[in-house]
This record gives sequence, structure tokens and C-alpha cells, in this order.
Amino acid sequence: MGEESTVESRVAIPALSCPKCDGLLPNELGDVSCTLCDARVRIDHPLTREKWKKEKVGCPECGKVLIAGVDKRPANLQCASCSHHFTLMPHVAKVEVTCPGCDRQLRMKRRPGERQIDCPACPTVFKVKF
Repeated sequence: MGEESTVESRVAIPALSCPKCDGLLPNELGDVSCTLCDARVRIDHPLTREKWKKEKVGCPECGKVLIAGVDKRPANLQCASCSHHFTLMPHVAKVEVTCPGCDRQLRMKRRPGERQIDCPACPTVFKVKF
């Protein structure tokens, strides 16, 4: 058995804020916990689920395009042509932040909570909170 293949979905869940602390909620649907205040929030987004079902994905083994057919991520899929198993992972959108020391635009994956950033262009270290 070969190593497990993963493919990132092209459909992202909209960025949603916690109703209690206004922080960014995890990039998931269903029951989630806010990473900042630990509030429990139920998230459902029917439009995203519908797009996930209809999403076209290329098999990482043979390249055949298939329709995901499931309304959750991650999703375990099998190619109908070559029988290759792979996981369709959720898409995490990237955001841009500006370094306060040199004004360089830095791209990073959107992730809830506080992060410490070491700017690659200057010696500035700063924190961002989503």
C-alpha cells in the first residue's frame, strides 16, 4: 500500500466570528469551540455543503476528474477509474497581514487565535490575532 494522498478542496467555508468574543472561529462546520473564549457554536452553511457535493476533483493518481458527492470535509474518496483512495481536505483561505516594521505584506493561512510572526524581511517580531 502506498502513502496516503490528499487533495485540498477549492471551496472554503466563509470566515465566521464568535458571537461571544468576536474572534475567528475554526474553519469547520458543525459544533465547534472558539479557540479564544471556549464558547460552543453550531455552524451550518448549506451553500458550502452544496458546493462541496458538486465539487470536481482530480484524482492525484490518474488525473481523472470526479465529483466529490459528499457534503463534508475531510472526505475519504476513491477514484472510479483507478480505485486510488485519497482524502479531500478542507480549504483554508489565506490572509494578508502587514509587518509594522517594514510594511511588507505577509500571506498566511487563516487560523483562529493569536500568532507570533517573525518578519522574513526585517528583524520585527509582532503578534496577530484572528
